[in-house]
Amino acid sequence: MKRFFDFNISLFGLIIILPVLIILALLVKVTSKGPIFYRQERVGLEGGIFKLLKFRTMVIDADKIGSCVTVKNDPRITPVGSFLRNFKLDELPQLMNVLKGDMSFVGPRPDVPGFADKLAGEDRIILSVRPGITGPATLKYRNEEELLAQQADPDKFNAEVIYRDKIKLNREYVANRSFWKDLGYILETVFGR
Repeated sequence: MKRFFDFNISLFGLIIILPVLIILALLVKVTSKGPIFYRQERVGLEGGIFKLLKFRTMVIDADKIGSCVTVKNDPRITPVGSFLRNFKLDELPQLMNVLKGDMSFVGPRPDVPGFADKLAGEDRIILSVRPGITGPATLKYRNEEELLAQQADPDKFNAEVIYRDKIKLNREYVANRSFWKDLGYILETVFGR
């Protein structure tokens, strides 16, 4: 039922928001050098690798400059990228990941291979479900960039505090997931509390 829902709603959503996607793509392209989309390897269902799709919000090769994490007002973020990030519009292309079956609307956020490789023992249950665009950990840390900007060592705080808490929240999600809870997470993502 979940995959049926994901496929149909993502297809419908892509059709409805196509004009918005085109406008955002043009804004990204004409305001900064580089590709429209940012594709990054992420770990999905059962540890499979897929390419996560987002609108590019940072300068070219930003991942080779500075920290592994992105903080609020990071100088690598483009002006249009800042707007897209503030309203989570950079995530809209992930509807294509959902349509393809790489992701679901709700589930643990997919990690990059370096982080996902650290999952051990019971924590690996997180990889037993499709990763999601939203979920309890995503909602709790919706202002993660602001939180990281307040830390003396954002990378360390991310690894030692946020990442560990996300693992706990994601394990709880997997153990207690239901279609109706997923609908609640989607509504909270769209409309807030």
